[in-house]
Amino acid sequence: MSSTLLPVGPGLAVAMAVLVVAAVVVSAVARLGYDRGIVTAALRAVAQLAAVALVLAAVVRVAPLTAAFLLVMLATATVTAGRRMTRHRSWAWAVVPVAAGPLLVVTTLLAVGVLPATPLAVIAVAGILIGGAMTAAGLAGRRALDELAARRGEVEAALSVGLLPRDAALEIARSQAATALIPALDQTRTVGLVVLPGAFVGMLIGGAEPIQAGAVQLFVLIGLLAVETAAVALTIELIARGVIVRP
Repeated sequence: MSSTLLPVGPGLAVAMAVLVVAAVVVSAVARLGYDRGIVTAALRAVAQLAAVALVLAAVVRVAPLTAAFLLVMLATATVTAGRRMTRHRSWAWAVVPVAAGPLLVVTTLLAVGVLPATPLAVIAVAGILIGGAMTAAGLAGRRALDELAARRGEVEAALSVGLLPRDAALEIARSQAATALIPALDQTRTVGLVVLPGAFVGMLIGGAEPIQAGAVQLFVLIGLLAVETAAVALTIELIARGVIVRP
């Protein structure tokens, strides 16, 4: 059944190459500045997914390898989110917002028996949640630091009237950084009306009942919303306290 949805072969490779070229051309014409980044991202995706497909076959059979794989996912997400915020060595603190939410959610789900304690299930759910936290933290941190730099005069004015550094930073950066939650909110609000998400479609293709597929997708969306909210809040707090800074 899956082969009728998206047959794997030369045609698919050509189609993806054409789409990448189209994205690069549009970026170049519109002077978006991401021509090289689009190509790099596409090539990395191909290499990484090919490697992951091979690695997962071995990982899911050995518990210690599962833990190691999760640590690699977390480390990669931390680097991606942290470097999106700043080149200062304080980027490493991005591990807090990236890891806190997923760790709490996955641990709770395992404890109450909602999430099966199988390597593949844990990796799948943890990967989705870590990815969401990574995106939210990266966007929130970048926007918060940009806002503090652009409105430095207002920060100094707030300090001059007696606000503490943390309070002054929060007053200036919080509203802009919080917009990092908009993609997650929009996705949750419009699910089923605008797009059928991957988990839902994947389960239907695999033969699951629509109700079951819908329940799983709802769980994913609500989990992502909770994790990303926590990631944004923690990122803003770390920046306001001067833990994550720019050179």
